[in-house]
Amino acid sequence: MPSSLLIGLFAIALVLVLLIGLRPRLTRSREGKILAFVALFIVPAIAAWAGFSMHMDRAQSREFCLSCHVMSDFGKSLYVDDPSYLAARHFQNNRVPRDRACYTCHTDYTLFGGVKSKIRGLRHLQVQYLGTIPKPADIKLYEPYNNRECLHCHLGARRFEESSAHRRDPDLLNTVKAGRRSCLSNGCHDIVHEVGSLKDATFWKSSQ
Repeated sequence: MPSSLLIGLFAIALVLVLLIGLRPRLTRSREGKILAFVALFIVPAIAAWAGFSMHMDRAQSREFCLSCHVMSDFGKSLYVDDPSYLAARHFQNNRVPRDRACYTCHTDYTLFGGVKSKIRGLRHLQVQYLGTIPKPADIKLYEPYNNRECLHCHLGARRFEESSAHRRDPDLLNTVKAGRRSCLSNGCHDIVHEVGSLKDATFWKSSQ
């Protein structure tokens, strides 16, 4: 929802409340009571929901995620000119939507995964403004990365299912799909952002 429409809803609510406040006799009639109910409850509720929805949508953007200074190195890692960097390879080859690259990989693909991601985001804001901000290299996931998030996109894809690297061990894909072996385990896709080594990295031209 455009911010101008949201502002318009708040303006309508304010005008109606002022009208009722200046002319309280309006509420004596049935129509006036309906107007008061709309002004005090319906319009504010719609505006609040619209604002919440707009924020939820904006919070999924890469720009929002990287707006905290401590996350800037993670943004830079998306442009590392090295295909072994998992995040960079996905980002540079459009395997994830670029404007929602962070959210696409860091949300939980469950019924309430989006809500869970937002709750974690509130913890990030708390640390950003009230806590001790860690160094980028010290930032870790709250819990081990679930293969579910990788399989949400890759499961059934021909390149994933028929990859020679995945076929060297006949049981590999089954153990990955069952969650018994992490996609990010050593020797697999264990180089993700590696922000601690960015000073030695070269970058793709589009990082400029």
